[in-house]
Amino acid sequence: MIANDFAESASTENGATVEHLDDLRRLGPRLRSARRERGWTLEELADRAGMSTSTLSRLESGKRQATLELLMPLTRQLGIRIDDLLDPPDRDPRVRARAIRRSGMTIAPLTREESEVRAFKITYHPGAAEVPPKTHPGHEWLYVLSGRLELHLGERTLMLGRGEAAEFDTTVPHRLRAQGARPAEVISIFNAVGERLHLHGEGSTGGEAEQAG
Repeated sequence: MIANDFAESASTENGATVEHLDDLRRLGPRLRSARRERGWTLEELADRAGMSTSTLSRLESGKRQATLELLMPLTRQLGIRIDDLLDPPDRDPRVRARAIRRSGMTIAPLTREESEVRAFKITYHPGAAEVPPKTHPGHEWLYVLSGRLELHLGERTLMLGRGEAAEFDTTVPHRLRAQGARPAEVISIFNAVGERLHLHGEGSTGGEAEQAG
């Protein structure tokens, strides 16, 4: 929740009018989304806004209460209003994010970036370079739409075909890839931590992402 600054103030110099404090719990992820849209790292935005990287990280993760004193320099640097971080009642429910290509996958978001649970349609392309198994905090659920998916999970290698599903703890070393000559199309669901590390590579190593054509 935003601290009492918002509750006591009907508006700010950014033009923000706050009527429904319940909408503010997702402010941190929206702040992170606005930063990523500009291609800035946590360090870059924190430096521009004159605050520590740890403070900004805690704001984005919801571990630090947002106040006007913290939000004003951030929104100025991002070129947005505090209103833009809130959820308008007439928001278009359609998800318009473009698919990206990364590490032999085409990733199409099915939810907004600020959603607490993230869903994606992921196409694993055959012949992609083999990558080492990953581990990260979180949980993953997946459902195979077409093709065959090879899941390496710990010491096991499993094959999943169309209509099969899997659920696993992502602290176990894991790797996913298409099996055979056809792409494997999958619906994957992550919690926020798993999505960030698995697909964006924040805090881990990984190739750069590019927009799919």
